[in-house]
Amino acid sequence: MPPTKAERANQFALLRQRRFAPFFWTQFTGAANDNIFKFALTVLLTYRLPHAWLPPELAGLVIAGLFILPFVLFSATAGQLADKYDKARVLRAVKSMEVVIMAAALWGLWQGHVAVLLLCIVGMGLHSTLFGPAKFAYLPAHLRAHELTGGNGLVEMGTFVAILLGNVAGGLLIALPDGGALAVGLCCLAVALLGRWTAQRVPATPAPMPDLRIEWNPWRETWRNLRLAREDRLLWHTLLAISWMWFYGAVFLAQFPAFAKEVLHGDEQVALMLLVIFSLGLGLGSLACERLSRGRVEIGLTPLGAMAMTVFAIDLFFACAQVQAPLQGLWTASDFLQQPAHGRVVIDLLGLSLGAGVYSVPMYALFQWRGPATHVSRLVAANNILNALYMVVSSLLAGVLLALGWDTADLFLWLGVANAMHLLWLLRAEPEYAQRARDWLLRR
Repeated sequence: MPPTKAERANQFALLRQRRFAPFFWTQFTGAANDNIFKFALTVLLTYRLPHAWLPPELAGLVIAGLFILPFVLFSATAGQLADKYDKARVLRAVKSMEVVIMAAALWGLWQGHVAVLLLCIVGMGLHSTLFGPAKFAYLPAHLRAHELTGGNGLVEMGTFVAILLGNVAGGLLIALPDGGALAVGLCCLAVALLGRWTAQRVPATPAPMPDLRIEWNPWRETWRNLRLAREDRLLWHTLLAISWMWFYGAVFLAQFPAFAKEVLHGDEQVALMLLVIFSLGLGLGSLACERLSRGRVEIGLTPLGAMAMTVFAIDLFFACAQVQAPLQGLWTASDFLQQPAHGRVVIDLLGLSLGAGVYSVPMYALFQWRGPATHVSRLVAANNILNALYMVVSSLLAGVLLALGWDTADLFLWLGVANAMHLLWLLRAEPEYAQRARDWLLRR
């Protein structure tokens, strides 16, 4: 039976409830801190702290690689810990670790110690690795079935807003003429302390498998988690489809600076504007899922979101042909937006990011609702491993195509076509997605 109208309360009501609000702000502060620190450190190593063993042009790649490394190595262990122990206890321990890491980062920024700062990047990657399984397994333990889509939408929206605000804050603080690095360190420590305070208010979440024996060999447990995910065909294909979204989004996020400069003839303001539009679209798409699904776990929205991701990505390629170069220098964000021909670029970017939000939220809700309560954390761990591998492959493929002479507009065209092929695979592998999409359209 679908939920009644009274049961389908506005999803924002969750933000006023103790079972959700402390958890939401705990994950929000963690995502923001990751991006404040990563972006500020990238700028710092690129412009102010060059080292012979770390050329400036490689700083961004090294930081991204160090951050993602713990996801590959420790996701399996993180999933076991979240199934064995109270999830609120796990969240508090992870946030306490974040405070220690940010204290070390403050010292490293103050002293200009690059090795310590890179070690802190690994630490923040480990923080996110341990947080992820407990985060997604927490929701089905505290939300009813008809609240899962809305709750996941809020979490996804919060994550992308936190990423955006973190990048902006990191860029503004590190650009301060005097004491920028110290300001970044103090801000990161303050945000970590705030996250630890909110984590203390997260309600207890009893462990589903307190007698679970931890397998400390990450490779053996990783393989076991992937086999566990494959036992349910629909869940396995859903996890692969979620990882594809990370593949798709990672290419866009990584290429925005080059796309803004080389294709759109824009300055840093235009690159930041692209990030804002992309984050706004993802957040709005994630929130829209609650209203579109009417309280159901509605995977029929996923194919519709994927279609938008394809159509707008392909049209973005053709819209770039209409972009005009300024008479001199580069466009600022305000000047770029004043050109009528450029509106199509903005609409396409907003449309594809809206589609990505609609695409992903129902799938997260599905595996939380359908996955066995005793294994949800380990399913999330398997998904995190796949996400990390997909993002690494996306970076390698994008690098190869750019080295072959493609520009970023060509890359986005290829991504739109590849997304269409992925959608066809998903509909063929899991006809339930096509059937649910058809039913959703007929109901309207």
